[in-house]
Amino acid sequence: MTTEPWRIGVLFSTTGVTANIERTQLNATLLAVDEINAAGGVLGREIRPIVCDGASDPRQSRALAERLTMSDGVRLLFGCYMSSVRKAVLPVIDGFRGALFYPTFYEGFEFSQQTIYTGAAPNQNAFQLAKYLLEKHGQRFLFVGSNYIYPYETNRIMSDFVVQSRGKVVDEIYLPLNADAGDLKRTIKRIGDLRPDVVFSTIVGQATAPFYAAYAEAGFSPATMPIASLTTSEADVVEMPAGVAEGHISAATFFATLGTPAARKFVSAYRLRFGADAPIPSAAEAAYFQTHLAAAALERAGTDDPRRVLAEVKEIEFDAPQGRVRIDADNHHTYLWPRVARLDSEGRFQIVWNPGVRVKPDPYCVSQRLDDWSADFVDPAPETRTGL
Repeated sequence: MTTEPWRIGVLFSTTGVTANIERTQLNATLLAVDEINAAGGVLGREIRPIVCDGASDPRQSRALAERLTMSDGVRLLFGCYMSSVRKAVLPVIDGFRGALFYPTFYEGFEFSQQTIYTGAAPNQNAFQLAKYLLEKHGQRFLFVGSNYIYPYETNRIMSDFVVQSRGKVVDEIYLPLNADAGDLKRTIKRIGDLRPDVVFSTIVGQATAPFYAAYAEAGFSPATMPIASLTTSEADVVEMPAGVAEGHISAATFFATLGTPAARKFVSAYRLRFGADAPIPSAAEAAYFQTHLAAAALERAGTDDPRRVLAEVKEIEFDAPQGRVRIDADNHHTYLWPRVARLDSEGRFQIVWNPGVRVKPDPYCVSQRLDDWSADFVDPAPETRTGL
């Protein structure tokens, strides 16, 4: 029997416009690998990650994925944040040359036989955020986002939710990924002119913190006109001046303030390794639990053949920090636990709405009416299957 390590590819950006959040995904992946190896590895063989920096660049990420799968012989890839990067990588694993475990919330409307999506689909974060905002903050929304596929598609979906409730989208503004002070100034002026009830932000990466700072400097109050975002995470908040983030809102499947035993254990282990104040966004939690899920599937399969691993991962449940998760065999997305939270004075997300249900992924938004919180959205009682 071989004792050679299982080699996996880990493709996150430690440089580039989304490096702040992707570093947390890399950290969480490595933490999970260390836990698995400390427990004896998989079938007595350790997992050895080959880590690559995609530099927030689709072309570079694709080239690295090609090197990992074609030169290094890696068959299981873990990574990608931006949708443009994921779409660049997907052709590389075509023909079952590999399998991709993708741990980032995204815009949905995609299926790949060789991809497992462990981040939230729109019905697991955008739906809940829209429902909360329309009930608590008003009907007039202004959208502002970065200029690439995720903001465009997410805004399209959010617009559907808003219009369903007789709300109105007063404008859509798109900024370069590397937006500068002039871009932000023009955006702030437009917000001031229109005075919506809510600013829905899909800005990602390095422009996020300056946007919130400019918003506060303009005197806009989150009590009467909050920024609500799916993309603003703990990794962005730590880069903001004190008090700037307070009162703004987000929706995600995990927040570091979650008080469950599994969440506390994960947060404690993460911060013991990466620092007492290390931010832990939902994208990092997904990167962590998907690594454990994949290891459980690898053990059941006895091989890293992508077909065998993908078949087995659909048979497993795992007690993730956010709650018990499993993969939907029909669409390769994950049953997840949505929450809505508001930032406090210390920059921590405090949960303000916790539906307390595990939601079936609906990446095509087939069932998307805000007045229907029904069995179409909610998972039945979790089954007894267990993971590694």
